[in-house]
Amino acid sequence: MASLLAHAALLLWPLVALYLYSKLPIGQATLWTVLGGFLLLPSQTALKFQMIPPFDKTSIPNLAALLGCAIYSRKLPKFMWGFGLPELLVIVIVVGQFITSLLNPDTIRIGATVLPGVGAYDAGSAARDTLIFMLPFFLARQFSRSAEDTLYALRALVIAGLLYSLPVLFEFRMGPVLSIWMYGYNAGFVNGSGDLRPVVFIDNGLLLAFFFAPVVIAAGALWRLRSHISRFPPGATAAYLGGILLICRSFGSAFYMAFTLPLVRWASPRLQLRVACVLVTVATAYPLLRVADLVPTEPILNVVSQLSTSHAGSLKTRFDNEHDLLAKAWERRWFGWGRYGRERVYHGWNGADSSITDGFWIIIMGEWGLVGFFAVFGLLALCVFRAAMALKFTRTMQESVCLAALALVVAVNIFDLLPNGWLMPWTWLLAGTLLGRAEALLATNRQLVRTPVLATRSS
Repeated sequence: MASLLAHAALLLWPLVALYLYSKLPIGQATLWTVLGGFLLLPSQTALKFQMIPPFDKTSIPNLAALLGCAIYSRKLPKFMWGFGLPELLVIVIVVGQFITSLLNPDTIRIGATVLPGVGAYDAGSAARDTLIFMLPFFLARQFSRSAEDTLYALRALVIAGLLYSLPVLFEFRMGPVLSIWMYGYNAGFVNGSGDLRPVVFIDNGLLLAFFFAPVVIAAGALWRLRSHISRFPPGATAAYLGGILLICRSFGSAFYMAFTLPLVRWASPRLQLRVACVLVTVATAYPLLRVADLVPTEPILNVVSQLSTSHAGSLKTRFDNEHDLLAKAWERRWFGWGRYGRERVYHGWNGADSSITDGFWIIIMGEWGLVGFFAVFGLLALCVFRAAMALKFTRTMQESVCLAALALVVAVNIFDLLPNGWLMPWTWLLAGTLLGRAEALLATNRQLVRTPVLATRSS
């Protein structure tokens, strides 16, 4: 019965999405369709048919959002806006996967392990799946371009966090049982001390904890703006959501909160955007820094060991695996090894897989190479850099605070792709919202500059 409910939830989500589009503006409906699917749909269930991608909690909300935008906007969503740097990076992401397949037709044999070559079908399948995964970025870039959309994105994060805090509190007391009761699968995740983390309907407890880091950043921005959610005082809301993050028991997410909440609450928007630019620059340069041995891994381990020996041991394991996987990736550094686990490290007579791929950066580096890595991370980082360029064209303090806070949310998401392997559709959605607003501000400024010139020429 639980499994039947899981499949029913997936099948009914497009209807939920169409209802949202019938009641809300396009941008807001897109946000709730994607974010709601992430929070509510089952993680370990998919509808699979031959020759088409699986329909799961990632693809169904994204495709439902595409359908809703196409129907209720009465025009086809745009994937290209002229031919600028964002369009170029998207093309590189898609075309690069075909080049990867052309360069990896060989079968790899390591002991008893046989890894097939990558063909044109694999490249087409990977490109299709990537574009479906990135749909929220394209939709948000087109339909969430106003100052009100930026503020609404922050408010939606806080509202989602407040609502989701109720099942989190329940699982904090009762254990991760809601996914079992509702959908029939066990998503419980044990932390280093042996405690079960709250999970609700998300893939694992660490990802749930990380979701609340952007929520707290958004709450800090609303606190600064004295913007209430219902009758809750904004300061109390931020403190409450911070407490929810702490009971999720994630050292990394707690660190993000401790670092960003004072920043978004009291620092100037310009300083926030500078910090956001530094974060995305480090994230984008990280593979080259690791290759050049410029990442101070030993001092970092020493600092973490002073706080927690278990976390230091986990971090050392990550660094060791990064070293081995990066050495393997560097053998085909430009376009990677392709799919089927060809980028992983195998040992022994039976070719046992010894890899632990925690960071998204090393996953994409191994599969798509430096070209694919810089295209994906460059596109995400570009959203933050464009926001920094557009800040001086905001008209009110509220608009500046919202733009900076959203940039910080996106930057933290990008930076977290170094230690963790989850790039979520809602990250693409917030990045698209940020880029859409930044481009709108820059376009308005160009129009204002051009208008006096035209007036002078006509006179």
